[in-house]
Amino acid sequence: MASESLSKKFWEASQEWVEHEKAASLLEHLRSATLSEMMMKQGDIPVSRAEMAVKATEEWKEYNKLMVASRSAANNAKVKMEFLRMRAMEQQSREATARAEMKL
Repeated sequence: MASESLSKKFWEASQEWVEHEKAASLLEHLRSATLSEMMMKQGDIPVSRAEMAVKATEEWKEYNKLMVASRSAANNAKVKMEFLRMRAMEQQSREATARAEMKL
């Protein structure tokens, strides 16, 4: 019964990680496109100047903060999932030890 509960918790944690990982990856993959889109709004100015102007905006800073927060959430969800995996392994080890002791 306890292992079923642990399995369910692991499943839920893994699904949470998948969702956070998806969001973080999307933001990371769209970073370049987002920068380009924001640079295009600067008008007909040199690319280096447009990039510098965009990277100085609050909008760009907020995008990057969101991207980092999203990656952090994915990392935390992964740690939670791995913790549950470790608990399951520890439980299996305790059970195996108990069985071995019973045979003695």
